[in-house]
Amino acid sequence: MSGIEVTYSDHVGMIVIQRPPHNFFDVELIHDIANALEQFDQDAQVRSVVLAADGKAFCAGAQFSGATGAAASAEGKHLYAQALRIFECRKPIVAAVQGPAIGGGLGVALAADFRIACPEARFAVNFTRLGIHPGFGLSVTLPELIGRNQAELLFYTSRRIGGEEAFAIGLVNELVEQEKVRERAVALAKEIAECGPLGVLSTRETLRAGLADRVRAAVARELSEQERLMSTEDFAEGVKSTAERRPANFIGR
Repeated sequence: MSGIEVTYSDHVGMIVIQRPPHNFFDVELIHDIANALEQFDQDAQVRSVVLAADGKAFCAGAQFSGATGAAASAEGKHLYAQALRIFECRKPIVAAVQGPAIGGGLGVALAADFRIACPEARFAVNFTRLGIHPGFGLSVTLPELIGRNQAELLFYTSRRIGGEEAFAIGLVNELVEQEKVRERAVALAKEIAECGPLGVLSTRETLRAGLADRVRAAVARELSEQERLMSTEDFAEGVKSTAERRPANFIGR
């Protein structure tokens, strides 16, 4: 597998993203995470999963190949197909967010059931700052988690928030010291694993009923809008201004 380490202990599966320091993802990485989750689904000894990362960031977003036009569209479709596989997996996932989860990286974190973070963690859906539409199913997962209006605020401003604010608005479940994030995530996963596995799976299926279908419908629109907006002058300016660390001069076309 590329960019991840997969282990198992005490009924808890562990997936660690290993592309430090920023842990940018591409199609291959999301494919491998989905593969690992599907393998855990087939193993009755695994009752819960921890998704963690080595390095400064949990996941700082997507790193695409640089393709344009039809090739870029195909790449996006393949990426979202792999992301949907994550949402279709059956066992509870605890994300250990020790650092920034930005853009699609936040989408990865929100595919999990629970998030353990620290004050140093940073969260942002920074797509509109680039002049495009959010992706990775965030148009479903973020408002369902923190409420529509709070999600609208984060989407429309692209603002970055810290761990304490994320905890206050319900984006993360627990806030601990940075060096204890993974330890606490494992502890929560073990607590889940101590319960009857059939009951947990059945309850999760009820509570997440239709989620994968809602995400599937959302990513179809997300991808379509991203493709359209990536051809605009505003997107080019958004990428350039972000690289140059300055305010963008958007012109609305």
